[in-house]
Formats: sequence, C-alpha cells, structure tokens
Amino acid sequence: MSHLMIFGAGYSGKAIARALRGKMEQVSGTTRGEGNVSTLLCQAIAPFIFDGGALSEDLRSELRGVTHLVQSIAPGAPGDPLLRLCNGDLKSLMPQLAWTAYLSTVGVYGNHDGEWVSEDTPCRPVSVRSTERVAAEEAWAEAARQADVPLAILRLSGIYGPGRNGFVNLEKGTARRLVKKDQVFNRIRVEDIGAATAFLIEAHEGGIFNITDDEPAPPQDVIAFAAGLMGVEPPEEQDFETAELSAMARSFYGENKRVSNAKLRALGFNFSYPNYRVSLRQLWDDGVWRDE
Repeated sequence: MSHLMIFGAGYSGKAIARALRGKMEQVSGTTRGEGNVSTLLCQAIAPFIFDGGALSEDLRSELRGVTHLVQSIAPGAPGDPLLRLCNGDLKSLMPQLAWTAYLSTVGVYGNHDGEWVSEDTPCRPVSVRSTERVAAEEAWAEAARQADVPLAILRLSGIYGPGRNGFVNLEKGTARRLVKKDQVFNRIRVEDIGAATAFLIEAHEGGIFNITDDEPAPPQDVIAFAAGLMGVEPPEEQDFETAELSAMARSFYGENKRVSNAKLRALGFNFSYPNYRVSLRQLWDDGVWRDE
C-alpha cells in the first residue's frame, strides 16, 4: 500500500498532498498544534501533532506503514528534527520506506551577482538559515544512502500562490516596491511544487532539483503587474539602500542570482505557471487569489 507522510504539512505540504490525492492510498501529515488539525482533515490528510520534539506512539505507529516521505520542516541549530530522533536511521522508523524528499531552498547557492546557477553550482550560503539547510541536505543524503532509498532534494525559490501573493499584500496595504539595481528573484507557484513532487515520485527519481519558475525578475515589477490587474495604483518605488527593513528582509536582497530549472524540465516536467505574469493572471481571472 502506498502511504505518503508529510512532515510539516503547511502551505507547500498541503499542495503536495493535493497533487497526490488519488495517487496515494493514504496521506498523513504533521502539524505543530491542534489548531491546524481540522484543516488537514478537510484536505483528507490524517493529522498528527509533531512540534520537533518527541514522536508520539500514534505517530510512531503510523510511520511503520509509510512508503513515501516528504520532510518540509526547517532545520534548527541542533540539526534536522526527524534525523535527530532516529539517529539518522530512517528504516528504524519507516521499515517500508521506498522514496523520500527533502524540501530545501535556493538560498543554499548564496549570492552570484545575478549570474545563472544550476544544481551543479557549488553551495556557498550567506545566511545562517541557508547554512543550516546545506547541513540538513548533507545529513539527509547520508541517511537516504544508508536506508538505500532515492532522495529528491527540492530547492525551492520564493513560494507564492492562493492566499499568499501580491494581490493580498496590495489589499492589506503591505506591498512595497523596493528597488535595488539589477536585483532579481525567482519564484514558484505552490501548485507547481506539488506537481513536481508527484512527478518525481511517479518517476522514482532522486537527486537535487531546482523547483523554480523560468523567469527571474525584479520584485518591484511583480507588484506593479499585480496592481495593474487589480486596477489600482502601485505603491511608490523605494530605494533599497534607504528603506526601513528588518534584518531578515534585508538579507534576502544580499543574494542575487538567476536559478535554472533545466534539469527538471529535461526529465519531462512542465510547469503550469512558468512566470509571474501567467500565474498572477490566473489567480486574478479565476478569483482564487484570496483562497489559501
């Protein structure tokens, strides 16, 4: 029996579950608190509480039947929470495990001054969180090797989609048009994360894959395009150097690169939302931009 477990069934995890509905005989997922249990149940995800600490007996029992695993929980200073609890021995928790994925970030590449990067580009992370991601990727690669199962490391660019997009920010009045010379970012629609995961499971593929759109673009252009579709005036442009920003927000602008998705495309995967214009237009025209 095919049984998918998603550790950290949040925004991306739920999209993965939707993409695999009908393809997996059973889908389970973890959440940090009781408040999200009903949401998971409504999406046909069997819910389990996991806050990064101990595994409950119910969760341990569920894991014994898991065949496919997606780890979506960010690492912390002590390392990856799941690997820590099983001492890197995945089969001790999931004896039937046949395939696994680790959701990482394109932040592991660090800054490349706007140049293109691919899965073959050496990682040179800048931030602490990206350094932790590189360590987690390496730990998962070793655990998967010991368990003799394929591992797909999915390096995600900036995630957006229903409920999390420029329209929502414009409506809330929180949208900003920060301008930094030559700065670009890649993005990825959350549904394409789900579809890519389902594609890799079906192909039983392992390896590192950039899950990202085709078109790295200046962030101020994306907000201006969304405002045009809404028929509202975009916020005034702000110079990045003088803008008031949190340390974390400012750190994102310290990494400038163009991320290639050619490896995944070469396997035959097609992105439904290859650029922000196609994606935002669909969200607006179908009236689903508020629906998370």
